[in-house]
Amino acid sequence: MKKTLVICLVFSTILLSGCGAKTDAPVAGENPFFVEWTTPYGVPPFGEIENEDFLPAFEKGIAEERAEVEAIAANPEPPTFDNTIEALDATGEMLRKVGGVFYTLVGADTDEEIQAIAKEVAPKTSNLRDDVLMNPQLFARVKAVHEQRGELDLDAEQRHLLEETYLDFVNGGAELSDADKERMRAINTKLSTLSLRFGDNVLAETNSYQLVIDDEADLAGLPPGVIAGAAEAAAKADLEGKWLFTTHRPSIYPFLQNAENRELRNEIFTAYITRGDHDDEFDNK
Repeated sequence: MKKTLVICLVFSTILLSGCGAKTDAPVAGENPFFVEWTTPYGVPPFGEIENEDFLPAFEKGIAEERAEVEAIAANPEPPTFDNTIEALDATGEMLRKVGGVFYTLVGADTDEEIQAIAKEVAPKTSNLRDDVLMNPQLFARVKAVHEQRGELDLDAEQRHLLEETYLDFVNGGAELSDADKERMRAINTKLSTLSLRFGDNVLAETNSYQLVIDDEADLAGLPPGVIAGAAEAAAKADLEGKWLFTTHRPSIYPFLQNAENRELRNEIFTAYITRGDHDDEFDNK
């Protein structure tokens, strides 16, 4: 249940793309997530991955992790750091593989199809996490190892992993009553979908907001390059002769830093910090 370092994937992909790195294409019709990647350093072959590859890979990853976790929970041998804590840490390889690629795209190159997949996947991965952390047989093994921690010959990294694993289970509801577990499951499922909806709302409002300036005096304080960029953006939006600023960082940051018009700075800043706050459904949560 390791956390994927998405930023490393992005950096590696950019670096290798810049160097002209090649990837071995999967066999036609074969899901790229179901084969070993022969790219340098195992970087995902983004060019070979289609949106329709994600759901089957997520389904396979969820099924594999369930089987791996069940095997650990049902292990007839006494719980040890190796057969319980370390074994748990090694589960979910397929989910890490597909999740690392998918959530990189969600954050950097999303579209309506990607957003729809995210909404379908979110409750499934939320349920998987709940099933793992609320598994009483599995938690009993984790707790047994944790209670022996003072007697185990563990290095600092292993001790940290043991403590974090134990706290994940406790914070994830392992010690709750059955009724409270069901309530927590419902909350987690709802949060998984609402967080995605909020992110979609933020993205939509970021892309739709426009601060249009038609009085050149309101540009006071802005560097010439910023003014030229705003004029170009306005022209592309069929606002010839005006200047357009948005809440995208390359546009809003220099405006906030340099514009002398306090009211306009306040207007665009307020739009920026309230993105995603205009969905009536959230007011009733």
